[in-house]
Amino acid sequence: MKTQELVRDFELLGCIQCGRCSGGCPMSLRTGLNVRRLIYEALVRDTMEVREKPEIWDCTTCLTCTTRCPKALEPSSVLIGMRSVLVESGRIQPTIRDALESTFKHGNPWDRGRNKRSEWAEGLDVPNIAEVNDAEVLFYVGCTPAYDTRAQGIAKAMVEVFHKAGVRFGTLGNDENCCASEARRMGEEGLFEMMVEENVELFKECGAEQMVTTSPHCYNTFTNEYEGLDLQVQHYTQFVAGLIEEGRLNFSGEVNKIVTYQDPCFLGKQNGVFDEPRAILKNIPGLDFRDFDRSRERSLCCEGGGGRMWVEATTGGERLAEVRVKDAVEMGVEVIATACPFCLLTIEDAVKTTGHEEEIQVMDIMELVTQAI
Repeated sequence: MKTQELVRDFELLGCIQCGRCSGGCPMSLRTGLNVRRLIYEALVRDTMEVREKPEIWDCTTCLTCTTRCPKALEPSSVLIGMRSVLVESGRIQPTIRDALESTFKHGNPWDRGRNKRSEWAEGLDVPNIAEVNDAEVLFYVGCTPAYDTRAQGIAKAMVEVFHKAGVRFGTLGNDENCCASEARRMGEEGLFEMMVEENVELFKECGAEQMVTTSPHCYNTFTNEYEGLDLQVQHYTQFVAGLIEEGRLNFSGEVNKIVTYQDPCFLGKQNGVFDEPRAILKNIPGLDFRDFDRSRERSLCCEGGGGRMWVEATTGGERLAEVRVKDAVEMGVEVIATACPFCLLTIEDAVKTTGHEEEIQVMDIMELVTQAI
């Protein structure tokens, strides 16, 4: 990589080497990732051999570094730029290559056929958006809730909530495409741009004016990165909090559990959605809500973002999701509530690896809601 291009494209001359980016990076706690050092090397060297820097794949793109930068730079974008060099040259892990190829061929990174995308809805009343007159909402399910058997529970719970609240909704069925948020963060900008063009046209044809997403990653990329998208986009926690406030969704049962909440980076830190998920939990009868000490803007990343669901596991210290589980055990809570499919999967795995299956349960907020409606 020509470092003058890196310095120019990401305005690195503005970096004052204060170290706030690396000091705040959650992954620096356990891996060799040091974004300040990478920027310094780009500034002082004529060339940078990205191939020798496997730590660039440790970044979860949580954007803690960006929010802390006093010069308004975007350090995580530098790492994505470095990843792009590797993607263009084909010097990437097989798991990353396969995820990107699957996104291109099948519209999802999980290497599953497009014709199986709507199998999660079998036996449920889930209409195609084209069949719904005056649809209120296009429910964008997303790849992980469509294909992962555990995450499918989130989509099924959302369907139950839609019906309970009388929401006229529909999905795109097997025509639904990946939002390509993670492809972009793995360095495949061309694939991202292609998916944006396809999806914008697809959404225009659906006829709905509002979209509700399951994943914060989809919500973030549709809201902040899609040009030409003429839809109001909400994460499901925003939409459901509105249903409760409007009196369209009421609770008839109780959830007598002590619950804490994991703030997803792409929902909280990057989009400021902190109150709505908590409002939902606090409205559930019987639920005793307790916040993590490290919550909201200070919340600890689960390590699932930035394409890391398809990156070979990093060796090093204790995983951040495991730290999260141990924090919850010390708090005496029974359930860690999530609002992101990646958080659900990574933290649930951490419950198993830390041996706390009998003490802690991981549930999506919608799964708790359906226990009380």
